Amino acid sequence: MSSDLPPAGATPETKSGLGTTQWLVLTVAAIGFLFDTYELLMTPLVLAPALSELLGVPPNHPDVTTWVGRVLWITAVCGGVFGLLGGMLIDRFGRKTVMVASIFIYSFSPVLAGLSTSLEWLLFFRCATFVGVCVEFVAAVTWLAELFPDKRTRELAIGWTQAFASVGGLLVTGVSAFITKLANEGKLPELPGGISSQPWRYTLMTGLLPAIPIALLLPFVPESQVWKQRKLAGTLGRPSFRELFSPALARTTIVATLLSACAYAAAFGTLQATVTQGVPGLPVERLDEPRKEMGKLTKANAAISKQLMDMEKGSDKAKELNKEFLGNLKAMGKINKEKIQPERERVQFLQELGGLGGRILLALALGYIVSRRRILQLFQVPGLVTIPLVWFWVYFQQPEYFAWGVFLAGVFTVAQFSYFGEYLPKVFPMHLRGTGGSFATNVGGRMFGTSAALLTTNILAPNLGSLSPKLAALNTFEKVTIAAGIVGAAVFAIGLALSFLLPEPPKEEGHV
Repeated sequence: MSSDLPPAGATPETKSGLGTTQWLVLTVAAIGFLFDTYELLMTPLVLAPALSELLGVPPNHPDVTTWVGRVLWITAVCGGVFGLLGGMLIDRFGRKTVMVASIFIYSFSPVLAGLSTSLEWLLFFRCATFVGVCVEFVAAVTWLAELFPDKRTRELAIGWTQAFASVGGLLVTGVSAFITKLANEGKLPELPGGISSQPWRYTLMTGLLPAIPIALLLPFVPESQVWKQRKLAGTLGRPSFRELFSPALARTTIVATLLSACAYAAAFGTLQATVTQGVPGLPVERLDEPRKEMGKLTKANAAISKQLMDMEKGSDKAKELNKEFLGNLKAMGKINKEKIQPERERVQFLQELGGLGGRILLALALGYIVSRRRILQLFQVPGLVTIPLVWFWVYFQQPEYFAWGVFLAGVFTVAQFSYFGEYLPKVFPMHLRGTGGSFATNVGGRMFGTSAALLTTNILAPNLGSLSPKLAALNTFEKVTIAAGIVGAAVFAIGLALSFLLPEPPKEEGHV
């Protein structure tokens, strides 16, 4: 492991505090963190209605549940693979350069996703968004770690700018709710080319927002000077995946990668899967009526489909039934938009509020707790208690308080993302900082950890009924919730066990 964090040549602090350049650096980093979460957390808000429209089935159809898991997993794997390559680009071509390029990728791809008319194109552009986010996160924390020579300032900079990631989650939830309100009032403009003007499309297209301030601030922020000096002097080593598993770094790489996988598994397999596919099944009175209406319309369409199978295509009766079928789909979309989506947005908002609280607690803990292992356990232990309690008991017995349980789960889960953003740059040498951080975050977190979404929705939930008659009697939404609770409890337990093997960062000695 190495402690070659910023030496002379990094952006200096003034005696009275941070200089103008440093404030610009912090602003760019905060915008990047804010919008990478904004872009990612569009997914649980828009995915179900988008899939319902593009597949031509109601939101509670099994195909929607299946594709929710597939999309969450496929996009995350693509992000992980290309994010891993991006880590090497960060070490080869510069932190700022790669970070800015990744922000532009994830700014424009959501617009194209919002204009998609097929599942294939939606999936492609959501994958592109994940690629940009995966690269940006590692580039930004590496960049910050090398621009601030003072240890205390650097920890505060990384900790507090990462807190803006949860502001992004709150912002996208608010934007989605505002767009849904405009749609309900009939105030959304028509899209060209016969594309439907559904709220999920407009929510995705707001992903263009971060490109504007980044383009304006780009000329005024520096590249990492310490990286640049070593690059020009020819003293910067070449990044190598093999070196990550050398005797000096193997334990750090493996444990950090597995812990990152656990954190992302909790986020995707528990939090996001529940917001997308568990919340509509909450046993609260305000959802009873829309669920009954959806059930009636679903049965009606099933009956229509059966009639169409035995009917001559193109006949007047077939045309009439097709029209009725499409009308039922439209009615289901309206119910989802007006009555179910607001509940998703409420739970998502509290989840992100909890995530913001977790990131703030992490930033505070960095200043008072020396052991990085203890800081991680500060969030793992209560998380291990909270997940089973909220997902197995509160959801069914006290559903009105479920959203607040998700708030607590957000605190203990999301704080771990900020933790690794601060920890990883400290434990890899400069020429491996992007590569090592990217390996742990993208291979562990994005590729393996996010596959927990697929485990929850496509493997555990559909097969719960084989375990007991009581579980078999649950509806699809309730099965997803139980599966999400199992995954969350398991990965928190595994993460806590692994935390005892996590190496402490080396002590810094004069920033060499």
